Amino acid sequence: MFATLGTRRFFNKLQPFLCSSVSSCSWFSRIIINHVHSFAQSKQRRSVRQGNRPVSKSTRSIQKQDVDLPKVFMRDTITRISHILRFSSWDSAQEQLMGLSIKWDSYTVNQVLKTHPPMEKAWLFFNWASKLKGFKHDHFTYTTMLDIFGEAGRISSMNYIYKQMQDKGIKIDAVTYTSLLHWLSNHGDIDGSIKLWQEMKDKGCFPNVVSYTAYMKVLFDHNRVKEGAKIYKEMLQSGCSPNCHTYTVLMEHLAGSGKFDRVLEIFSKMQDAGVQPDKAACNILVEKCCKAGETQTMMKILHYMKEKFLVLRYSVYQEALLKLKIAGVSDRLLRDVNRHLSLEKFNHDQIDRSYGTAETTCLTLDDKMILYLLKKQSLFAVDYLLDSLMSKRLKLDSGIVSTIVEVNCNRGRVNGAFLAFEFSVKLGITIERIMYLMLVGELIRTNSLSRVVDIVEAVVGAGLSLGSELTALLIHRLGCTREPTSAEKLFSILPDQQKSTAVYTALINTYFTCGNAEKGLEIFETMRKRGINMALSTYCVLLNGLERNGLFDKVQSYRKEKKKFKSESCTTDMSNEETVCDLLFAGNLVV
Repeated sequence: MFATLGTRRFFNKLQPFLCSSVSSCSWFSRIIINHVHSFAQSKQRRSVRQGNRPVSKSTRSIQKQDVDLPKVFMRDTITRISHILRFSSWDSAQEQLMGLSIKWDSYTVNQVLKTHPPMEKAWLFFNWASKLKGFKHDHFTYTTMLDIFGEAGRISSMNYIYKQMQDKGIKIDAVTYTSLLHWLSNHGDIDGSIKLWQEMKDKGCFPNVVSYTAYMKVLFDHNRVKEGAKIYKEMLQSGCSPNCHTYTVLMEHLAGSGKFDRVLEIFSKMQDAGVQPDKAACNILVEKCCKAGETQTMMKILHYMKEKFLVLRYSVYQEALLKLKIAGVSDRLLRDVNRHLSLEKFNHDQIDRSYGTAETTCLTLDDKMILYLLKKQSLFAVDYLLDSLMSKRLKLDSGIVSTIVEVNCNRGRVNGAFLAFEFSVKLGITIERIMYLMLVGELIRTNSLSRVVDIVEAVVGAGLSLGSELTALLIHRLGCTREPTSAEKLFSILPDQQKSTAVYTALINTYFTCGNAEKGLEIFETMRKRGINMALSTYCVLLNGLERNGLFDKVQSYRKEKKKFKSESCTTDMSNEETVCDLLFAGNLVV
């Protein structure tokens, strides 16, 4: 008994601290008008329950049920009331409402109004509730009703509610004023909005960050730029910190004025201040960039969105896709950011292109089935069908196979892309060069280079080339992963005309990295015998390799060769091959 009483006293002492932690939520000033009132009301309801807590042990279990169950019960009840208002006539709705065994308070009524029932039903319900015994509307319910009229464009009805609040002495706070001036401005009454703002300040009602942000937008939308800037300065001086919505309003105005340098400046500074641009802000800015044809700013915002895993709305994505196409700018980044939408592009562009190129070759039933599955985004079904066709050695059109590779790569389905590649190799189908490059890119990104030799072999077999820079990079990466056999095989596949200075240097570096110094020296001498141009970075790779492998007796002679080469190269222009090699192996450039 004494232990139970002591525990109760301990929780009674702890309760004020728990309440204070709720009331000091840092996000209070960041949420929209309706949520501000909902939070305040829910806090009031909790404080009433805590004050009336039963004392006896037998009733404490009942109290626990009252706390746990209402969370589900009230949500379901509010949904039920909303459905009654939506789908029943008012006469029928009244009977059903009276039959509900609930306590009608302002919180419940306000939550029902926030579900946005039809405006007429909302008004009838508002008046019906005011006649209930023991019920009285407060500034929460009045503000929500006022907001419903404002959103519906019933400004006279909104003003009527506001007049009732004044006549009845109902508290009018910053949230109410913010809602009023927003809807007045939205329907063209900028003077009425300015008058309300001044009235709010004259009555000692201090604006919060939501009020400041809403009023700034009102002024900017009506070309009152100087006044809007003045309000922003006033907000900072009052101690209100701008939130994401505030910065979004500023950037939206600057973007509309064509000042995209300032937009990027604010975009960066808000992050420095610890405020991260959200999905809504990025969508607004990308849309503004589309209207102004500003692709550079759009790309920087898309980079941020990719880092933060934010996506565009479908309409904005489509508009951005069109603008990038008109400007001749690659849309790869846009599709990377919106992978869930990128397949739509292939459905309309790539797949339709496959139809166009295959019209003259008469598509088979299998070709048409693959195209149908791609349009339906049924990529697992495409995998299954490809596997079945491969086992039966039935060919597909090369354009369709290229499309399968491209769709899978852009959806991040590496296995699906390589299944299509394997299909093309086994059945002797040549796909487009860019598809081979996409496959190589996927291997580099996932650091799984085991299949790279097969891709290079297919590219060379098709009479194509990956380019000396990419080939050298692949050999170098194979060396870093300690796979000299694969690097040597890749090198041997290449025709002599594709074995450039950078490719030889990459192979030399691979052997030295894997501890095979003799093979590295052999490749260097072969390079010299065949008259392949040397680069300064080639000598640097050689010297570093010899030193790492402890062959100091040979270092001195090659160091002299390097000095001679360096002095001679100062008087002649560097070839493109030497420049590429020096760029790829810049880390080995030591004097």
